[in-house]
This record gives sequence, C-alpha cells and structure tokens, in this order.
Amino acid sequence: MQLRKTAIPGSLILICVMGSYLQAQVSLPSIFSDNMVLQRERAVPIWGHAQAGETIKVSFRDQSVSTVAKSDGRWRVDVPTGKAGGPFEMTIESQIKIVLKNILVGEVWVCSGQSNMQWSVRNSFNAEQEIASANSPEIRLFTVPCVASATPQVDCNSSWVVCSPQTIPDFSAVGYFFGKQLYEHLNVPIGLINTSWGGTNAETWTPRENIAGTPGLEQIRDRLLAMEQSEGKSDQEYLKQLAAWEKASRREDPGNTGFAKGWAKPDTKLDDWQTMDLPGRLDSLSGRCDFDGVVWFRKDVQVPETWAGKELMLELGPIDDYDITYFNGKQIGATGRETKRAWTVSRCYKVPGELVKAGRNVIAVRVVDNFMGGGFFGTAKAMKLWLNKLEPSIMLAGTWQYRIEAEIIPVETTLPKPEPQTSLGGVNSPCALYNAMIHPLLPFAIQGAIWYQGESNAGRAYEYRTLFPAMIQGWRTVWGQGNFPFLFVQLANYMQQKPVPCESNWAELRESQTMTLDASPNTAMAVIIDIGEANDIHPKNKQDVGKRLALAARAKAYGENIVYSGPIYDSMTPEGNKAVIRFRHVGGGLATRDGEDLKGFAIAGADGKFVWAKAKIQG
Repeated sequence: MQLRKTAIPGSLILICVMGSYLQAQVSLPSIFSDNMVLQRERAVPIWGHAQAGETIKVSFRDQSVSTVAKSDGRWRVDVPTGKAGGPFEMTIESQIKIVLKNILVGEVWVCSGQSNMQWSVRNSFNAEQEIASANSPEIRLFTVPCVASATPQVDCNSSWVVCSPQTIPDFSAVGYFFGKQLYEHLNVPIGLINTSWGGTNAETWTPRENIAGTPGLEQIRDRLLAMEQSEGKSDQEYLKQLAAWEKASRREDPGNTGFAKGWAKPDTKLDDWQTMDLPGRLDSLSGRCDFDGVVWFRKDVQVPETWAGKELMLELGPIDDYDITYFNGKQIGATGRETKRAWTVSRCYKVPGELVKAGRNVIAVRVVDNFMGGGFFGTAKAMKLWLNKLEPSIMLAGTWQYRIEAEIIPVETTLPKPEPQTSLGGVNSPCALYNAMIHPLLPFAIQGAIWYQGESNAGRAYEYRTLFPAMIQGWRTVWGQGNFPFLFVQLANYMQQKPVPCESNWAELRESQTMTLDASPNTAMAVIIDIGEANDIHPKNKQDVGKRLALAARAKAYGENIVYSGPIYDSMTPEGNKAVIRFRHVGGGLATRDGEDLKGFAIAGADGKFVWAKAKIQG
C-alpha cells in the first residue's frame, strides 16, 4: 500500500490503513511534508514514530538509510541531501510507504519573534505589488500555529506551501523579504519557517533549562516555579483591576447599540456599510493609525444543502481585543475581559444546527478594540466554517462588510494597565512558546535563525542583556547544530521625540541587544533606528528590515566580505570638555544621510544631567 503524506482528514486515514494499522504505525511530524526544503550539503535528521522494533527505510536522491524504532516507538535517520536542487521525492517505508513530493534542497531559516516578525506581507508597504509578484516556486513557507503549552510538544499542525500570490499575503513580511533577498543573491531554493506570535516576551521562547540554570534570571525562574505550584488557581483580582482601569481610562464597552439596530439580522440593509479584507487591522478605519472603538463585520456564506440543520464549527483566529459573534442573528459565542490575554485567543464557536439553513447564511462579528492596534490577527487559513474534517471547509478570509458602531477615545489615568498573572502554559509564561512552537521543529536541519522581538521586554531591559543570550544559547543547545548564525533586529525608533534628553526603556533594551553581539558568538544585528514610525509600534517598511538581515546572513552564514552592519559603538575617550566616540562597521567612513548636522547625541558632566551635545564627524 502506498500513501502520500498530505492533509488527509484523520478519520479518512484510519479507513485507508486500518488493515495494516496493527502491524505498522509509521508516522512523521508535520515539518516533513510535500513542498518542504531540506538544508543543502548536510546529513539532515528525518524522524518519526512507529511500532517498537519496526524497521524503517528512508530513501532520497538514490540513497537509502535504515533504522529500527526504539522501545518507545521513536526513530531517526540522518540522510545526506547533496547540492541544492530539486524537485525530488522522499519515501519512508515500513509495512506501508509514505511518499513526500516536490521537495527542494537549499537553505532553511527559522523566522521568530513577536508581532513585528509575525506582521504580514498584506499589511506592509506596497503590499499589492509585493503580493502580485510573489510567484516564487523555489521559496517555500512553513507557518507554525500560535499555540502555547506547559510541556514540550512533539508536533504542530501545519505543512509546507509553495510561495505564490495566494500563499504569501499572511506570511511574515520580514521573513519573506529576507528570504527573497537571499534567493535573488544565492540562486538556490529557500525554506522559511515562521514561528512568531505578537505581544510575546523572550522568556516564553526560552527552554526551561536555560531559565533555571542562568544566573541573573532568578525572577523569571521564581515566577515559573510559583506558576508550577499554583497552576489552576483563578485570578479574580486581575479582572477587578482590569475593569477599574477600563472605567477610569474610559475604555469600557460603550454598549451594544449595533445589535439594537438589527446589525446582526440577516435582512438588515447594508447600503451605508463599507468593505474590508480580513484578516486585517482596525487601525486605519477612521483615517488615523490609532483607532480604538467598536466595529461590526458581516459576511454572507453559502451553505450546501447537506449541511442544513447540522451543527457547524466557526473559526475566526485571534481577535483583538473582544468580540461577540452571531450566526443568522443569534449569538453563538463571545470572548471578553474574563479571558486572559483575549487578543491572543483563537475564536472557535459552535453553530447550533437549528440556525443552519441551506443557501445564504449571515455571520456577524462585533469587535471591541480598546487598547492599541486591534482587528483579526490570525491567518487566512484560520478563518473557516466547517462541518467535519471529511468535507472541505467554507473559507471566510477576504472581503467583509463593516460599520463603525462607536469610537473609543481614552483619557489619561493614574491607574496602571494591569497584566494578568500568566498561568502555566499561557502564551507569555516562561517556556510556553518554546514548548509548543520551537520544540516540535527539533532537530530539523537549518542554516540559521532571524529574530525580531524586544518590545514586550522593554520594561525589564536590564534583564534582557542576560535573558536574550540565554535564549540564543538554549536554541543552539537543543538544536544540536553548533553555534548557527543568529541574526536579530534592534528595536526601531518609536514614540515622539523628547525635547530634552531623558531615560528610555527602549534605548536601554537596544543597548542590551547590542551587548548580545559580544555575549553570543556568530550573531549580527540589523539596526533600523531610521525606519520606525513615531505613532506606530509596527513600522510598515519590512522590506528594508529583510534586506539588512539578508546582508548579515551573507556575511555570517555565507562568508562574504561585505559591509553588513551600520556603525556600532566601540569606545569613548574623554578629552577636556569633549567625548571622542569611535565606531565599528564604518565601511567607507561615517556620514549623515542628508548632510545635516548630527542629532541625537547627549552629554553629561559630573552632576549626571544630560544635555544635547554638538557632534561632528572626524576622520
């Protein structure tokens, strides 16, 4: 019997292989699928599960390697990949045969971090043109689902896809533009593994051993131990504090007037509604980048006759911040402040069978965004209506109609915004995303990693100078591939300029990132202090970010003798009433982009009070 490893529903697989299931249970994790890229010129690990004692043979490019499954069913072989090229097939044989098709051999990179790495191509500069030109069959994409776990996981639910205008819109923009630059320069296939999640801290991406065993991370370690000891306890105090903060800052839900006006009803006229593509952000709906408020979204779906009267599942991905969701005018689900970090939670609601009819049905979603950027933050694949895994889903991404119910205009308050006490396995608890979004990839052969994160650790910037190198070392240890290149993005400029020099968490975090260059070997930093946006924590220019990371990769991973970094501070020498500052990575010499006087330098005397300094370039 021969089976391809594709996205076949689990129950269908059971039917197909039941005859040999008791004799052979060979399986592969999701990272191995059609369309994947394997790291070139490497003996790459291929692994999976089978019956204890079962013999497994893996064949690739006219070579075969065999092994026997261990007592716990685990097996692994190392398969030579050879030079870049393809497409190829790989077969994994025991009592049954799995055939993986359309495999390329080239360069594989992991792309990780928080929202600026997760930020999609569709929400970046020049998105329409970038998407239209993304016919790149030798670039392959793998997206790890946003899942957290209290324990290390062995698999994730995803598969490799070919880069195209259909698959690229929701992929990491930084990852894609980085990979595109490498492909154009190296002319070999590129595999990009996007494992990122907005709003996440560095400790959640760090292996437990590197938190527990690193001096200087005692506060995180103690928090982890306390969470392990108090797992399952509720946090009603947080909900009280959140409600008080929302009321004091006037971020409360202004009241569901849209429902009273019939906006959830199928027969409501939508003459004055507008259209928007989902998934997407609410930021610009009012013509400003900082919109907070309540927005209704509606979409008609055509349901087949065979589904009428049957219970369905509606998935919408994460929604920032809260939602109430209706089907044919009736509420079927809601996620509010009672859900910790509600903006990270994927919405999945049951649709009662009595609401489902053949033909036209109406989905309405009331979204409340009361803090920073809001909207539908999942992937296009995460938005669907389905009956069971045997039948195709009705995909919901694309054009929806919307109408603004109310705008929320917050006021300043002395109350701090409370943060939930993260439960063990919660999205920002230590190790949780390492467990669910890194561990399932191990030990897939890679060339290196790119990283864009730090915003969520800016309040503990000093700690980051220890935490970040510990995370890097943790990844290198568990991957077992030595000190592979680890390239990261320094935080961009953000928030308005200050009239006088002052303390800045973001500046201190940038210093911690810079110090990582000396603390961790084979690292490089892409400086983007010039392309940020004062009023948006998510700069839209991801093209230059990818380009600068690609320059670092060409130097660190591929040994090119090029200028791959902007100037980096090296040393300072006082000379009378002056400070002479020297830089590394100056290329052909220091210069200003516009020829104007240097800005941003400050100097202090013995009193420690900083004032703006006059600076000039010498030599």
